[in-house]
Amino acid sequence: MPMLTGDSLRSVRTIAELFQRTAREHRDRVALRDSVGTVELTWGQYAERVERIAGGLAALGVRRGDTVAIMLTNRPEFHLVDTAVLHLGATPFSVYNASPVAQIAHVFENAGNRVVVTERQWVSTIRDVGGAVEHIVCVDGAVDGAVEGALSLADVEAERPDGFDFEAAWRAVRPEDLVTLIYTSGTTGPSKGVELEHRAMVACLRSGLDLPFVAAGAEVGRLVSYLPDAHVANRWFSHYMAMAGGSSITTVADMKTLAGVLPDVRPTIFLGVPAFWYKMQAAIGQMIAAQSGPGRDQIESALAVGREVMELQTTGRPVPAELAARYDLADRTVLKGLRARIGLDEAAATITGAAPIAPDVVRFFYTLGIRLCEGWGMSETSAAGAINLPESIRPGTVGTIMRDLEVRLADDGELLLRGPMLMRGYRREPGKTAEAIDAEGWLHTGDVGVIAPDGFITIVDRKKELIINSSGKNMSPANIENAVLVSCPLAASVVAVGDRRPYVVALIALDAVAAREFAKSRGLIGDQAADQGIAELAGLPEVHEAVEAGVARANAMLSRVEQIKYFRILPVTWAPGGDELTPTNKLRRQAIATKYADEIEALYLHKVAPAG
Repeated sequence: MPMLTGDSLRSVRTIAELFQRTAREHRDRVALRDSVGTVELTWGQYAERVERIAGGLAALGVRRGDTVAIMLTNRPEFHLVDTAVLHLGATPFSVYNASPVAQIAHVFENAGNRVVVTERQWVSTIRDVGGAVEHIVCVDGAVDGAVEGALSLADVEAERPDGFDFEAAWRAVRPEDLVTLIYTSGTTGPSKGVELEHRAMVACLRSGLDLPFVAAGAEVGRLVSYLPDAHVANRWFSHYMAMAGGSSITTVADMKTLAGVLPDVRPTIFLGVPAFWYKMQAAIGQMIAAQSGPGRDQIESALAVGREVMELQTTGRPVPAELAARYDLADRTVLKGLRARIGLDEAAATITGAAPIAPDVVRFFYTLGIRLCEGWGMSETSAAGAINLPESIRPGTVGTIMRDLEVRLADDGELLLRGPMLMRGYRREPGKTAEAIDAEGWLHTGDVGVIAPDGFITIVDRKKELIINSSGKNMSPANIENAVLVSCPLAASVVAVGDRRPYVVALIALDAVAAREFAKSRGLIGDQAADQGIAELAGLPEVHEAVEAGVARANAMLSRVEQIKYFRILPVTWAPGGDELTPTNKLRRQAIATKYADEIEALYLHKVAPAG
C-alpha cells in the first residue's frame, strides 16, 4: 500500500469502498478491541461480521435510504453495526446515552428510523419512546440472556434474506448518499440533524490526511474511542480514520478508566477534549509535588528547560544550539518518561478540540514535549476546519484552515466556511439550512473570529454568547471560564455571567471526585465517605477557600473588566445531558440563566463574599 496521504484517497468515492479496501489490505491486523480484553477482531473478522450484520438488517427490512439508530457505550459493536448499515446505503446515527426520553423521541421522529441497536440498560427507555420503532436489537442480549421484545445481535447475524447480494449492495452506495446524521447539542433549542454525505466525509478524510503528522499517526496506527459516537469528532478520529489507515481501535466504555488505558494502548493519534487536558495537568502537578529530594529537582529542572524551548518556538524564535542540547538531555532523561507514564510518548498527533482550551494548558503540555494541536471544526463541516501544526503551534489560536476549505469573515466578524466537506443540510429543516448556508455556499458558523495576516485563526466566542457589559465592553465568557478551570482543580463546570451587567459573576459546579479527595486529604471527611454529598462538600469553608484561591489566580490572568467579582459554589453537580450541560459538555447558557436566576441575582445584590 502506498504511503498514506490525502491523495491516496483520491480514487475513493464512498466510506463503504474505503472500508473494503482497507479490510482487504490489512486483513490480519487487529482492527477492534475493547479496553478490558474481552473482544479482539482483525480487519478480516471485522469485514466478515459487517457482511453478516448487513444481511440480518436487510432481513429486518433495512433498505437504501433508511435510517438506523445506535445507542451504545463505546464498544466494538458500534463500529460493526454502523459500518454494516452504511454498506446497505442506509444511514446509521448515534444517540447520546444521557438523553431524556423526550429528546430521543424528537431525534427518532426527525430521523424516521424503525430499527434501534442498543444495550439492555436502555431497552426500556427506547420502549418508552415508542413512535415508529419496530425492532430493538440488543447487543448484550446473547451474553446475559434474552431481552423480552428485543432481538440479540446474534439473532440478527443469523438471518439473511433470499437473494441478498452484499457486494452489490455496497457497490451501489453513491457518493451523495448519507453516511451519517449528527444531531447538534441543542444549546439554543431542539437538536438539528446534520446530514453528511459519503463524499463529504471522504473529502474531510483527505483534508486531514494532507497533514503529515495526522497521516503518520493514522497509518497502521493505534486509536482510542472514548468520546460519544454521536459526536462527529469521535467518529472522525476513530471510526472513519481507522478505515483510512488500517489502524486498530480500542474502545473505552467507562471514561473514568481512560487514564489507565492510555499507557496500555499508547495511541498514535489522540484527541482530548479540554476537560481531559485540565484533569491530566492537575494529575501531573500532583505527581510532581509528591516527589522529593533529587528526583523532584531533576523534574523541575527538565521542565524549566522545556519552558525555555516552548517560549521560543511558540513565538517563532530559533532555539540556540546550547539550549537545544540541554533540552535533548532533559527529554531523554526526564520528559520522555513523563510522557510514557501518561501513555502519550508514541503519539504522532495529540489534538485538542470540541471546545476552547486555555492557552496556558497548551504551553504546559508543550513543555512536556506533548504538542497539543488545537483545532476547530463543526458537525456541519464533517469535523473539518482549522488546526495548529506541531511545528508551528500558536497557543490561543485554532491554527490555519485545512485543505480544500475556504474561510472568510463576515462584516460582523462571523467566520464563514466553504468547501466539499459541508453538510447537505439540516434534516427536514430547509429554513434552518438556508439560514446556515447562504446562496454562495458559505456556511455561517456562528463563531466570531479574527484571521491574522499569516492565516492563523483566533475564535473570539460564539456569536450569540458574547458578554456585553453595561459599559458596552465585549467579553468572551469562554475565556473567563477556561481561566477558572485551569486555576481551580475543584471546579468541573463554570459559567460566567455579565451581559448588560456592571461586572462579571460566576456559578461554579464542583468536580465531585476532586472535591472528595480534597476533603479527605485534609481530614475533613473520613476515607469511608465515598458517597459524601456534594452539598455538604460545597458548604465546607476549606472548599470555599480553595475555590476562592483558584478564582483569584484566574482573575490574575484576566483583564480588569473580565475579572470575576463574586461567585457561588452550587450544592449540585452538573451532568452531561442534564438541564445545564449538553451531552457534549457544552453549557446550556439560557437554561442555566433561567434555572439559577435567583442565585445570579443574589450575586448582584452582594449576598455573598467577593471573589478574592
